[in-house]
Amino acid sequence: MTHIVTENCIKCKHTDCVAVCPVDCFHEGPNFLVIDPEVCIDCGVCIPECPIDAIVIDDDKKVSDLTYWAQVNKDLSQKWPVITVKKDPLPDHADWKDKPNKRDLLEK
Repeated sequence: MTHIVTENCIKCKHTDCVAVCPVDCFHEGPNFLVIDPEVCIDCGVCIPECPIDAIVIDDDKKVSDLTYWAQVNKDLSQKWPVITVKKDPLPDHADWKDKPNKRDLLEK
C-alpha cells in the first residue's frame, strides 16, 4: 500500500505533509504535489498534516477516481523533483480549497 495525493491539492499545494515525511517521497510540480509509490512506506503521518484532506490511502473507497490519481502520482513522481522542506502554499490557495473539478487545472 501507499498514499496518494488527489485533486484537492491542485492550485493549493500545501506542504505540511512534506515536513513530516520520514522518507522524502513527495515530489513538487507547478501547482500540485505527488507521492512516489516506490518510496512511500505507508506510515500515514502525512494524512493528518494535510489541511485540505488531499492525501488518501490507495484503497480509499470514498475516492471514485483513485486509479487515475494513483497513476498521476506514479508518473509525475518520476518527472518532478523531490521536495523535502515546507514551503508556503500557493498565493490563492484559499480560493481553490474544496473546489470540485480541478483535474484539468493540473499543470504537468
